[in-house]
Amino acid sequence: MKLKVAFIAALMASACYSMAQDSETGNWWMYFGNQKINDKLNWHNEVQYRNYNFIGDLEQLMLRTGIGYDIGENNHNILLGYGFIRSENYVGNSDEKIHFDEHRIFQQFITNQNIGRLDLSHRYRIEERFFSNDFRMRFRYFLALRYPLTAKEIKENTLYLSAYNEVFINSEKPAFDRNRLFGALGYEIKNGLRVEAGIMRQIYDFGGRNQFQIAVFNNLNFLR
Repeated sequence: MKLKVAFIAALMASACYSMAQDSETGNWWMYFGNQKINDKLNWHNEVQYRNYNFIGDLEQLMLRTGIGYDIGENNHNILLGYGFIRSENYVGNSDEKIHFDEHRIFQQFITNQNIGRLDLSHRYRIEERFFSNDFRMRFRYFLALRYPLTAKEIKENTLYLSAYNEVFINSEKPAFDRNRLFGALGYEIKNGLRVEAGIMRQIYDFGGRNQFQIAVFNNLNFLR
């Protein structure tokens, strides 16, 4: 109970700090679901609500889903997915916005490993991106780690550290699209349900931007 109270207090403090910032720091509210259909198949479901500020100034709404297949002893997974993305961008230095939609098909391979108490995850993803008058492809590599702080392994009622780095590479020039570096504090509420709060630095070839992130991960198997 003390851990839960401490984590919620830290989460609220971080949220208040983020809310006090100007638009140089955005905020992403994220939900990631992954439910077992049977022993091999899983259903991925995801919603991301990205803002220029803490909340209410939409930058991007992302909806993703897909069907995955476990290879081996649940250490590897291949997945075919679809995403719908609505983006709202400011025009120059004005308050005017324009929006555009993107339909995205993606294929990915995830492999997980443990090194002592450290959980590692590697994700390799290819994206086919369809716009109203354009088509692009992109390649992504994602390396994530989680380390338990209050137990020898991440299980129910465990506080942990979370971090990731992801690089995005375009199929056309310029090859470098962006890089994301993230650090957070997480809490495993129960096995299969956890929450994280942290800061992500997104780096482009022309600059960078900070994003405060609050994420819920739901791996509870209510489909079975």
